[in-house]
Amino acid sequence: MADIQALISALDVFGRAPDKASLERANSWLQDFQHSPDSWATCNVLLQSPDAPPAARLFAAQTFRTKVTYDLHQVAPENLPALRDTLLTNLQSYHLGPRTIIVQLCLALAGLALQLPSWGNPVQQMIDSFGMNPATVPTLLQFLTNLPEELNTNTRIPVTDDDYRDRAEVLLTNNAKKLLELLSMYYQADGITLTVRNQILNCLRSWIVAGEVTSSDFAQTPLFVAVFDALSSEELFDQAVDVICEVIHETQEVEENMTVIEAIVPRLIALKAEISRSQDDPDKIRGFARIFTEAGETYRQLLVAHTETFFPIVEAIGECSAYHDLDIVPITFPFWMRLAQAVSKRPSINPLFIDAFKSLMQVVLSHLQFPADLNTLSPQEMDAFRSFRHVMGDTLKDCCSVLRAENCLLATRQLITTALARGADQVSWQEIEAPLFAMRSMGAEADPMDDVAVPQIMDLISSLPDHPRVRYAAILIISRYSEWVDAHPSYLPGLLSYISAGFENSDSEVSAAAGQALKYICQDCKKHLVDFLPTLHTFLSSTGKKLAQDDRRQVYEAIGNVISAMKMEAAAESLRSFAFDILAQLHKVATQPTPPTKAELTECNNGLENLEIMLHVIRSFGELPPACQQTCEQTWQIFDSFIVKFGADPDIADRVTRVLRRGLDFFGDSALSVVPSMIARMSFSFEATGMAPYLWIPGKVISRFGNDDEPNLRNSFKEFYERSTGKLVSLLQTSTPREHADVIEDYVQMLYQLEALAPDIFYPSSSFPLAFKAALAGLQVVQSDTVFNTLDLILNIVGHDSLDPGYRHPPPKFPIYAAAIKGAVETEGLNLMACLLTGLTGDFPEDAPANIISITRYLARSWADRLVGWLGPVLEQLPPGSASNEARLQLLNDVTAAINSRAYDKVKYAILAFTRASRKARDRRRI
Repeated sequence: MADIQALISALDVFGRAPDKASLERANSWLQDFQHSPDSWATCNVLLQSPDAPPAARLFAAQTFRTKVTYDLHQVAPENLPALRDTLLTNLQSYHLGPRTIIVQLCLALAGLALQLPSWGNPVQQMIDSFGMNPATVPTLLQFLTNLPEELNTNTRIPVTDDDYRDRAEVLLTNNAKKLLELLSMYYQADGITLTVRNQILNCLRSWIVAGEVTSSDFAQTPLFVAVFDALSSEELFDQAVDVICEVIHETQEVEENMTVIEAIVPRLIALKAEISRSQDDPDKIRGFARIFTEAGETYRQLLVAHTETFFPIVEAIGECSAYHDLDIVPITFPFWMRLAQAVSKRPSINPLFIDAFKSLMQVVLSHLQFPADLNTLSPQEMDAFRSFRHVMGDTLKDCCSVLRAENCLLATRQLITTALARGADQVSWQEIEAPLFAMRSMGAEADPMDDVAVPQIMDLISSLPDHPRVRYAAILIISRYSEWVDAHPSYLPGLLSYISAGFENSDSEVSAAAGQALKYICQDCKKHLVDFLPTLHTFLSSTGKKLAQDDRRQVYEAIGNVISAMKMEAAAESLRSFAFDILAQLHKVATQPTPPTKAELTECNNGLENLEIMLHVIRSFGELPPACQQTCEQTWQIFDSFIVKFGADPDIADRVTRVLRRGLDFFGDSALSVVPSMIARMSFSFEATGMAPYLWIPGKVISRFGNDDEPNLRNSFKEFYERSTGKLVSLLQTSTPREHADVIEDYVQMLYQLEALAPDIFYPSSSFPLAFKAALAGLQVVQSDTVFNTLDLILNIVGHDSLDPGYRHPPPKFPIYAAAIKGAVETEGLNLMACLLTGLTGDFPEDAPANIISITRYLARSWADRLVGWLGPVLEQLPPGSASNEARLQLLNDVTAAINSRAYDKVKYAILAFTRASRKARDRRRI
């Protein structure tokens, strides 16, 4: 009774509005209760207590299902039949409901049936116990529905593959025909209710999905006709659709199932007329769309080979595609895609398919139109519609593959010219915008060398109405056809003029489209646009300042593309021209006597972003021309003073360092002259701010120049290493690693580069022990990349060659390295193992055990006398529920045995076994 009262109290917490601590305590208690051997009896008492709260009885039923899955070993073999009888008795008691308890008890019985071979034929016993009384037949149907689902989806039930196959044959395969007979009898029984018929259809579907009821066996029963007849019933419609779709799917081996297909197809053709009669019922249209689309996909080969016979199925799918409810229409799209793939490969295309795809194209074009009153759509509905238009665009591509892109483009263009012929005042913008969107979608199928359709489209653009939505769509067409424009450069002046006008449009989406179009035109047509650069420079100096930053960034990306196509000397001069404007702004703000305004700083930040994107596109000229020889030093002086003054601003710190990264790529070895100064500035800035970008850039510098022997450079590395370590240690003394995840990520990456490329700096430094300790914080964050990088770093350290006594001819500094590593690991070994095992049983990624195994194996080899001493306390302190006591003791014993026998490779199997046990415990607690 004490357990029952405690259980009820714990469940009561969830019925109130508890604080987080109370919720966690109650949840932990309930999980521990479910694990305990005593919970079997307690749950049985609860289920047999009609006065117990409903939540407690449901929890008891859920616990039975969970324990049958995980804890059947707690029940002595001779008591398993009694457990079965207990579950059957409870199921009888609850045959009137609630359904939630019936389901959990049925799942428990299904799991027990799989694990209890001595239970000869559970299905027959359930039929005998529940199938003769109309009042308990629904309970039997629930069990029969859950049985194949539980056997096929609950992978946590601990049975071998061979035992599973043998038992599944007994439970399912051997009973499939008996099930069909039973369901047929029930379905035709006098007085059968619609509710029970729904259960019958659900049960039938469950066995079909499991592959136990074959389509041929099903077609020979009265249920076959009954399922199609059920489509006329409002109450049975959805379940009938599910069954029909599954039966059709099961006939995908068409040659083997031709007899069944010959029975199905006439019923489908007869069903086609129901689509037009059900136009006011979206739920029915959705069901018909599912049925006909499933048939179309499954019988695609037959459609192509015997088009006239099967074409009514295509027509039915076309009617569903034309339906006004755009939540239903996409159901048909996979069929059209696969049909187009099949049809377009044939040497000639049946005219029926030509007509079908022509109709489909017209349907999609009508669906593409925005409503006349946009206010009829909520913001969420508008976003959904915009997304759906792109899906419809893919279907237009399918039409192109059948009808040819040229024909589709001309037909779509004709819609616009026909509409414009009525007069501007008689045409809505929606009528023009939808075909334009379609042309843009079909651009991927157009031939860049086309001289028929695309020229007519480009000639049409300048005559389009000056509506923002129309201009937006037209500009994006130019963007999409940039490769075609590259092959037809005579169109460039007019199209660039149209794009430029878009930047001056008051609609922000139009100017954004202009930026995108300019970017792609410059990217694909850059060899034709060198002479256009001065115009772009003038544009940025005037109109460019009025652009939103997103648009301006795209213009600079476009400029970078054009510069990248120029000869080196001219490219260098052009880059200087565009970069000078940005650098001049930085210099002005950094040296002016008065504090800058917020707008000035924003402008500087935007300029840095534009410079970054331009450098990213250009990347490098290789060997710098004379015009750029002094540029690196001059540019760094501007950046240095700017960082000193404004580097404490997180946005500026991030943007400046990103530009520096691109600058390193651009200048290459020419940057070596400023790198020591840059590293020193990063060191002071990190000490002052504790911000991650000032760690990130030194990591990049070390990865590029870590092998360079220049003394000033290496001294800058050493100073940065020691200062940054001191700063991070001080941060971690007052806050948790997760509060500084970005800092730790870049710190660990910097250490990794230093260890790999400059071990003579990394190991001998007095900061190494502190760095090793600080690096362990990387195992206490949730970011997977940081965890993996930290594990890689630790593995490199504890597995360093200097620790290998068998290493021949070790370098002179190896003893120094080895002493430093041994000292750090001996000091932090307990903390290291705590981080490794806490992460292994907690938040570490699934792939982490491989590195943990290697690290532990090295620890066992080089710190054999200490490892076992670290393991014991760490295992004791792991959170409850992270691993069983048996698993913890097994790990300790296995590692001890591996060390004592010097069979260090056996550490792998100890860690893997512990990992499996831990994952099982965590999975159990999620139930």
